[in-house]
Amino acid sequence: MFSSVAHLARANPFNAPHLQLVYDGLAGPSSSPTGPPGPPRRSRNLAAAAVEEYSCEYGSLKFYALCGLGGVLSCGLTHTAVVPLDLVKCRMQVDPQKYKGIFNGFSVTLKEDGVRGLAKGWAPTFIGYSMQGLCKFGFYEVFKIFYSNMLGEENTYLWRTSLYLAASASAEFFADIALAPMEAAKVRIQTQPGYANTLRDAAPKMYKEEGLNAFYKGVAPLWMRQIPYTMMKFACFERTVEALYKFVVPKPRSECSKAEQLVVTFVAGYIAGVFCAIVSHPADSVVSVLNKEKGSTASQVLKRLGFTGVWKGLFARIIMIGTLTALQWFIYDSVKVYFRLPRPPPPEMPESLKKKLGLTQ
Repeated sequence: MFSSVAHLARANPFNAPHLQLVYDGLAGPSSSPTGPPGPPRRSRNLAAAAVEEYSCEYGSLKFYALCGLGGVLSCGLTHTAVVPLDLVKCRMQVDPQKYKGIFNGFSVTLKEDGVRGLAKGWAPTFIGYSMQGLCKFGFYEVFKIFYSNMLGEENTYLWRTSLYLAASASAEFFADIALAPMEAAKVRIQTQPGYANTLRDAAPKMYKEEGLNAFYKGVAPLWMRQIPYTMMKFACFERTVEALYKFVVPKPRSECSKAEQLVVTFVAGYIAGVFCAIVSHPADSVVSVLNKEKGSTASQVLKRLGFTGVWKGLFARIIMIGTLTALQWFIYDSVKVYFRLPRPPPPEMPESLKKKLGLTQ
């Protein structure tokens, strides 16, 4: 599958500009077997210079592997950095009578557990979200190219938002399977005082009590939470970047420095993060309560919480997810810059479609 995807990626509408130049250079009149040989085309020299800019081809196995590494760093580091806020948010969801608000939650936690108590659950958070990031970002690039080639160049442009949604949903399906065991352990450590203080204590205890079900009973609610979240995260980000370059940034992306491009990435990531938090919060509340309790089902927890209960902790989650999503996209794009990976510009309408719509002479 990967080899075929890599082959098809060369003609993909999301492809990097230098690969299109290479294609044009090889397919031009100077290389035609029937025509007389002509002088070397300037575009070939430009293409050769452009190829040297990148460490690999768009859609190659190396490209996917480094995108996966970017996902590991972006998700693992950012989620671990906000563990204290996540801990208070989870406690507000499972025990709103005791933890009445974000500031009260921090105050109670510091009083009972000290400063070290704010770091509870950091190990399963780092491991779980690193695995999730690997699948989320790595598979997103895979499915984005795969679905794009199924649609064709013109339909890819016309249906690009649907493509972003489908590719991100497909990637997140596998990412949540990787995340579920560590997420279950994290919630037990953070929300059940005295249950366990470390992953080494929590994992064997959970397996002894409920078997493998203890680690995967929350995967369905995770899908409910994370798939809408990720669909919003990627689709909103992609379209926000496109809009920022079109309506806000005073010059084309190609004329922006790498630092300026990363600023646009951060802003678009924060905007996407706010919407992500709102869309996924009810399911996040269900996951937190479900992983704390034994024998409960998602439907039972949802019924008990009610409409008001599922929105507890939303303000904390907006702060956390907005900042976290912006940093994730910033780190992910920075990894691409550091490893000199192809970073295609926002998609433009294909010339063939412009002709069909009468937009060109």
